[in-house]
Amino acid sequence: MTDATEPKDFFYTSQDGLRLYARDYGDRMARETPVICLPGLTRNSKDFDMLARHLAPTRRVLCPDLRGRGRSQYCESWTDYTPQNEMLDIFDLMSALSIRHAIFIGTSRGGIITMLMAANRPNTVRGAILNDIGPEVELAGLKRIATYAGVMENPPSWTEAAFKLRLMNERDFPTLNGDDWYDYARRTFAEEAGLPKIDYDAKIGVGLRKGLDAAPDGPPAMWPQFKALGHVPTLVVRGENSDILSARTVARMAKEHPNLAHVTVKDRGHVPFLDEPEAIAAIDTFLGNF
Repeated sequence: MTDATEPKDFFYTSQDGLRLYARDYGDRMARETPVICLPGLTRNSKDFDMLARHLAPTRRVLCPDLRGRGRSQYCESWTDYTPQNEMLDIFDLMSALSIRHAIFIGTSRGGIITMLMAANRPNTVRGAILNDIGPEVELAGLKRIATYAGVMENPPSWTEAAFKLRLMNERDFPTLNGDDWYDYARRTFAEEAGLPKIDYDAKIGVGLRKGLDAAPDGPPAMWPQFKALGHVPTLVVRGENSDILSARTVARMAKEHPNLAHVTVKDRGHVPFLDEPEAIAAIDTFLGNF
């Protein structure tokens, strides 16, 4: 008997010809609304493995690698790495699998894509979980990410990979232990000849820095796109120590959205891993409405 919690590999082709990858968990004939998990700027489908295995016994869960990340094909130019193109790729994924609508769990960049999807094709979004992202992105956090995205070198060992991540993030994730940092390294890096390797296209970092050069005060706010989620239940998960999503922005989101729930994850920065007890409880409660 097939284990529903074990993912299957799925490859598909985008409209502009890229070969893209997704992990496919659960029973494709499950009656519950499927979940599609969209990762952050330099992240990939591995980030959602624990959550997807948790949800897979009762519903189908798809975890794509966005273009230029993980096992998906890289673009020729940094200009092709845009939320708009990535949104179209997710529509292509849904079309390839005959999925008309889904609940979207969007981490950081993935949440931006989710808001764009709601604004462009509202009927495709039945519900949204925004993980440490909102209509306003804090400039300090963007600048921090720009210092390492696309410029970090491959660590010489897995021990060094875990140490590097700990050095960069421990202030905002103070309760993680050595094993936690090692697990985080395994989700962050690919493996090549037994050693860690950067798991995304460095040109993604180029695009981020060029965007900041063009808009030094940060990207424009996305309140119109966020309001496009007003027709569906929405959950916001925020890391207590986040430098990307402020508590002020979450408070305004709650005022603007008629059916929004939110939870703050203690001792987490950008972003919560979605394996924390309070995050899992909030997600399970949220999904119980579907």
